[in-house]
Amino acid sequence: MRRLAFVLAAAASFSMLKAAAPDGWFTAGSAPQSYAVSTDNSVTYLGSPSVRLAPAAANPPGFVTVMQQFLPDHYKGKRVRFSGFVKANGVQGWAGLWMRIDVGNLLGGFDNMQGRPIAGTSDWTPYSVVLDVAQSATAINFGILLNGAGTVWLSGVRFEVVDTAVPVTDIVKTPYEPANLGFQPKSPDATDSSGDSSGQ
Repeated sequence: MRRLAFVLAAAASFSMLKAAAPDGWFTAGSAPQSYAVSTDNSVTYLGSPSVRLAPAAANPPGFVTVMQQFLPDHYKGKRVRFSGFVKANGVQGWAGLWMRIDVGNLLGGFDNMQGRPIAGTSDWTPYSVVLDVAQSATAINFGILLNGAGTVWLSGVRFEVVDTAVPVTDIVKTPYEPANLGFQPKSPDATDSSGDSSGQ
């Protein structure tokens, strides 16, 4: 259950810093004070500035994210995609785009790319996360996170409604019904959706 525990902890107890983030965004995470966040006008994608995330000191604990949160009213019942281009330099932990759909205090959908992480060094590369927004959704959250040493830049960001033919990347969400009330053992070939999502 570490993945779900991480997601819920992140949803409930992010430390937040607004000063370092670009207008309309805010900086959060488990240790935002251990990282430096800034708008970078020298590292650009197709001439557009980027947001830069990097450690403020060696071996930073925890993670930082630059994110937005907004009401879901215009997107309820729709499938949405958050996408952007990421440049990475010496990422020793991992980084990823992420999106979370809140349904009150519950999790309606989540993906942080940990199963397909950004690591190492790479030039501008497109990434995306896709989730369904329930009619009961109460908030949409998205951003980019960095966990550990290295630097990432994000630019060319888009948030859009997509056709249902586009597959969702959801990795964990709160179920609508109770499960396994008889405590039956898990089948060997079943997919585990309760793995680690903390990057640790």
